[in-house]
Amino acid sequence: MDWTHYRFRSLWTLPAPPAAVYDALEHAEDYPRWWRQVREVTRLDDTTGVLRIRSLLPYDMTFTAREVRREPAAGVLEIAMSGDIDGWARWTVTPAGTGTLARYEQVVDVNKPLLRRFAVPGRPVFRANHRLMMRAGRRGLAGYLQAV
Repeated sequence: MDWTHYRFRSLWTLPAPPAAVYDALEHAEDYPRWWRQVREVTRLDDTTGVLRIRSLLPYDMTFTAREVRREPAAGVLEIAMSGDIDGWARWTVTPAGTGTLARYEQVVDVNKPLLRRFAVPGRPVFRANHRLMMRAGRRGLAGYLQAV
């Protein structure tokens, strides 16, 4: 097993129409407004940016995100990532009752030396840290969508 390889999945149920959720997720430069763990987004061009994230644990992760798929009709946004983590992430937004289901999938390899050094003993903590970040993101987005 490669202890520095991760697969994450999160499901966010949100009380807003799919188009509004997709629009918010499509504008990554606004993430810091509603997702406190996304500390900074620096747009490099129309399809690429650098993100700095930090959850509960005292380390930042910085990576370049490059858009590889944007399909509003299908509700899909996908990026390739390189830097402290290499891999991909995808949002799939679909109607769910009177609201929306936003499915997040991520497959990455960790390059950050600190996380590689503690890959085996730290793995459960790193996974819990990611869950906390995703839970906070769902709450932040729900609040943001109510305010707009």
